[in-house]
Amino acid sequence: MASNDQTELNKAEKPVIEQESDSEFEEENEDWDDWGEDDDNDGGENDKPFMCLFLDSKFSSCSELFEHCRLAHKFDFDGIRKELGLDFYGSFKLINYVRSQVAENRCWSCGLACQSQQDIQNHLHETVKLKDIKPLWDDDKYLKPFMQDDPLLYSFNEDEEGEDNHMTLDDQEELMRDLRNIDEMCIEDTDTLEKSAHGYGENGAKEVASTSSSHENMGNSSKMEMVNGDSEERVGSSDGKPSDKHSKASIMNLVDKDIKKANANYFGAYSSFGIHREMISDKVRMDAYGQAILKNPSLMTGAVVMDVGCGTGILSLFAAKTGASRVIAVEASEKMASVATQIAKENGLWRCTEGNNQYTGVMEVVQGMVEEIDKSIQIKPHSVDVLLSEWMGYCLLYETMLSSVLFARDKWLKPGGAILPDTASIYAAGFGRGGTSLPFWEEVYGFNMSCVGKELVQDAAKFPIVDVVDEKDLVTDAVLLQTFDLATMKPDEVDFTASIELEPKSICLANNSTELTSKTTWCYGVVLWFDTGFTPRFCKETPSVLSTSPYTPKTHWSQTIFTFLEPIAMAPGKPYVDKSAAVGTDACPASRIHLRISIARAVEHHRSIDISIETSGVDLDGRKRCWPVQIFNLS
Repeated sequence: MASNDQTELNKAEKPVIEQESDSEFEEENEDWDDWGEDDDNDGGENDKPFMCLFLDSKFSSCSELFEHCRLAHKFDFDGIRKELGLDFYGSFKLINYVRSQVAENRCWSCGLACQSQQDIQNHLHETVKLKDIKPLWDDDKYLKPFMQDDPLLYSFNEDEEGEDNHMTLDDQEELMRDLRNIDEMCIEDTDTLEKSAHGYGENGAKEVASTSSSHENMGNSSKMEMVNGDSEERVGSSDGKPSDKHSKASIMNLVDKDIKKANANYFGAYSSFGIHREMISDKVRMDAYGQAILKNPSLMTGAVVMDVGCGTGILSLFAAKTGASRVIAVEASEKMASVATQIAKENGLWRCTEGNNQYTGVMEVVQGMVEEIDKSIQIKPHSVDVLLSEWMGYCLLYETMLSSVLFARDKWLKPGGAILPDTASIYAAGFGRGGTSLPFWEEVYGFNMSCVGKELVQDAAKFPIVDVVDEKDLVTDAVLLQTFDLATMKPDEVDFTASIELEPKSICLANNSTELTSKTTWCYGVVLWFDTGFTPRFCKETPSVLSTSPYTPKTHWSQTIFTFLEPIAMAPGKPYVDKSAAVGTDACPASRIHLRISIARAVEHHRSIDISIETSGVDLDGRKRCWPVQIFNLS
């Protein structure tokens, strides 16, 4: 907070009502009708205080609350409404959206996930491109109040001048009816929606327009949906108010369409033989899994094995070959489940005792999602000895299949049972100019086309790129970003925030020692990759590692590249620098780059992940320069 705002801030804080005990404000839960009748009471809106959108402070009027939010939390409600031309319903959604994000310790404007309420308060910042982030709350789900009996939702209009801006009692009653219907419908469908969200199993990517936290992606997202055969930009009647009939039918249709389309698209993608050939042709992948399964007979012999997302069934075939007593191959794609069944039959490994055909093998294929396989086969909870899965996506967590694997672990794996792989780690390193497209475009058949390369680098700062990075193009040493113990981790630990420091790459000398150079190098961004381990904890005879590192043979996962807003000069040993120059420039190189990286499952796109990167350069004297946070969506 700038010092010249302190007086205003002090004034804004004065109206805050003293924090009172919960019991003083606690009232019996009221239904929507009771809420709509509050205006009939003597006290009016002052019967209930207005709760701050960001903290637990309470105010006696809307104007005081919004002035506090503007000064203390950099949230200018009236300014946002004016700039975007928000009507009542748009403003209503904005309030519920902000409350929902703050409750998750997530920045309402850039989507950054923070670890605590204090972190989110420290992070809050001015919002520049409001039009780019408007789609974040332009969703009818935010017509459902996030906070029960929130008086702010039907009072924020009352401070404005002009008759047209005031809601009449009839308007408020109509609003309450609309919201009651939406709320009742949402309550009825909560279980269904949650089951559906988890029901994607090891496959299923939502590819409908979503409210991703990436500003660039949001700017291009379509909000058009079909309602009763008509294309509408948002659910509701022609005057912008949500009608009961359309609101309920639309949200139900959206849920149904999203789930069906997500399953069809994702399962359909894995029905292509091309992707399976690519995975089976990945020698690094196959060698790691093959060694872990085929060369650890003490683990596999006589074991009950479950393979989550079996595809062609190759890992299940390995397990059957090694001596497993029963192999349950789970595959959500109907086509690939049929293919895996046929392959098992043709190799004499199919297990089936129903009907006239008796197959005495050990492998059975279950078509469906792992969360629901008990509907298709007889299997007792905690009866599996070994849980297998090749669940990893780009940047390790893309596709978020890990959640399904952890579900299978918690429901089907025996206590102390083995999970393969049992560890996973994400690494990071800074890359230089060679990791960009600049060198290619500088000389094209004798012509300089560097303008193309420069534009591509600028565009690359908006989107993650999956590509192979050569180890010679890394300009910093590799750093461990995050590690997961798949045998013990909790499902909510899939999302994480971690801080690391990148330092210039050491030079290896002839005597095998290393030293740092004073030469300036330019870091253009950070590249992430992962390793998964089949450790001696379960693979006692022959442990193995699957690495997607730039230092090892390439895999079909490649690496994931995140380009900085501008390249950062680095030189740890440079003694003479211009201290008046900005850190990270040629005149004052950074000695290290500090990164705070968050990776989280996208709220709307079930299989996508959001990555936020906070970058700062630090020189030898400890001077620090920070760049704006970058938000990426990998989808």
